[in-house]
Amino acid sequence: MSSLAQAKTLGEIGSILMLLTLIPYAGGAIRLVGLVLVLVSVKYISDALADKSIFKNMLISVILAIVGLIIGVIFAAAVFFSFYRGFTGPFEPSIFMHPRFFTFVTAFFLAIIPIWIFFIISAVFLKKSYDTIASKLNISMFRTSALLYLVGAVLVIVLVGFIIIFIAEILQAVAFFSMPEQMPQPSQPAVQPV
Repeated sequence: MSSLAQAKTLGEIGSILMLLTLIPYAGGAIRLVGLVLVLVSVKYISDALADKSIFKNMLISVILAIVGLIIGVIFAAAVFFSFYRGFTGPFEPSIFMHPRFFTFVTAFFLAIIPIWIFFIISAVFLKKSYDTIASKLNISMFRTSALLYLVGAVLVIVLVGFIIIFIAEILQAVAFFSMPEQMPQPSQPAVQPV
């Protein structure tokens, strides 16, 4: 049976790995491993707290983020290849004066919108999962991290969201490091002497 101690360890390691995204060449793979460890950690927390909605919401969040990314990459590739299909010579600075350049930029931004929408919906489900963990384990840092993820997802379209998401991931690591290794005992009411 999974325990909070295992969840804490996996969450700590996974959160730290997710922060190493900026490492050249290997950052994406390291982030993916970190994400998987955090997902397993949340599964263990869900089992320990006997609340399946915690893991279900986290899993939906991860799936939506991946689907949004795949759709966005497909759209962006289609836009890119359709734009360059008409060129026969080498890349020139005059490409910005090409009649289809405005169409390319517009189509590219339209390709980004599905990613943005999927990431916002993903952040909503992440917030549901982390809010439940925060209330059941009494660790408000999960709630703060989730709120920053949501704000970052909304603002990612203006690029400042990436900084906010990075801060949310730091707070996520702090939240996992703050977790207890055992289930907190319910407090007993004080007995009044007669």
